[in-house]
Amino acid sequence: MEQFLWWFIAAMVLGAVEIFTLDLLFIMLAGGAIAGGVAALLGAPWWLSVIIALAVAAALIGGLRPFLLRSLRAKGEGAASTNTAALVGREARAIDAVTETTGRVKLNGEVWSARTEDDAPAIPEGSDVTVLRIDGATAVVAPEKES
Repeated sequence: MEQFLWWFIAAMVLGAVEIFTLDLLFIMLAGGAIAGGVAALLGAPWWLSVIIALAVAAALIGGLRPFLLRSLRAKGEGAASTNTAALVGREARAIDAVTETTGRVKLNGEVWSARTEDDAPAIPEGSDVTVLRIDGATAVVAPEKES
């Protein structure tokens, strides 16, 4: 098989690995492999193709990858909250009286153990509350009007 085909096969494999890692490293290596394949296609000896592939991959990793990672992270700052972070600020209903130590609320369709902040007054059953934070498996809540 021709030398340039091996470079393009390597680029495809590296591109496929990038799909699973999403780190922008393997796609930069794939870019180097494509450059090595183009050099081989143009008749460069194998050692020159390797040098070109390494140089292009290094340039992409050192120059383009940091810029792309910064851009992706900047766009991700407004990403949706997930897991327990998504529950902070949500409304819930007290299904038991909520005190500093005990209580239960219906939050997002589920029953959660709940408590108030230290030294906060008890919240009566049936009151609307707002989730201030999640401590382990306990929702720390405050009455709706105070939050």
